[in-house]
Amino acid sequence: MVTVDNLTVSYRQHPALHHISGQFAPGALTAVIGPNGSGKSTLLKSIMGLIKPEGGRVLLTTARERMAYLPQMTEIDRDFPMPVHDCVLLGCWSTVGAWGGVSADLMARANAAIRTVGLEGFERRTVGSLSSGQFQRVLFARLLMQDAELILLDEPFNAMDSRTTAALLTLIHQWHAQGRTVIAVLHDDAQVRAHFGQTVLLARELVAWGDTAQVLTESNLQRARALAEAWDDNADICHTDESSGKDPLPDTAFKMQPNTEPVHLHGATP
Repeated sequence: MVTVDNLTVSYRQHPALHHISGQFAPGALTAVIGPNGSGKSTLLKSIMGLIKPEGGRVLLTTARERMAYLPQMTEIDRDFPMPVHDCVLLGCWSTVGAWGGVSADLMARANAAIRTVGLEGFERRTVGSLSSGQFQRVLFARLLMQDAELILLDEPFNAMDSRTTAALLTLIHQWHAQGRTVIAVLHDDAQVRAHFGQTVLLARELVAWGDTAQVLTESNLQRARALAEAWDDNADICHTDESSGKDPLPDTAFKMQPNTEPVHLHGATP
């Protein structure tokens, strides 16, 4: 289970996430959506422990070694001449380590993962020679090797063709059927409605969190756009009011437009 408790994250003293609270349902498919710059990727990195929060916390019942994270493809270096098979085997790094040997069982699992993503025959190709869609399939094969309970995906379908997207969505639904928790940053509202039962809508602040049908209303989407436009790019982080124990939002943090109060669903509180 993943619980986000009053999470605030900043970059160079400017807020990227502001007082986010809520709980990801175990075993659910949850989409994280919102306008550009709304803190979606920051939320995933915070859950993975890659970013230290300015305030609040992330509570996990899943051990770190049982978590898997796929960043945006633009953050991954493909220049190193690594064969596809070796890249997939990196998914068992946490169990094998730098000096451990790769057993016949692990080799067989890697071959099976490559077949599952439709890349049989590509084992000796270098990752740099692959198309974006083929490389994303390799990364999903590596996720299969990790056998994680909690899987975080940052824009996994960005710039993917429809065939690749359909194949990767099939894998995600298989993980869901196995009881794994999947949290994915996405941009396609129709895709979210069709495949993800839970949704978190962000605009640096929490706009709504809960069942997708309740979150993706036109009212909430308009509110998210208004909040995204209202934030001042040079806003400062807020600081705890020691006398009250609260962490209030100062006047300098963002400029609100009328009727842009956040709505929180399913127990998520600001």
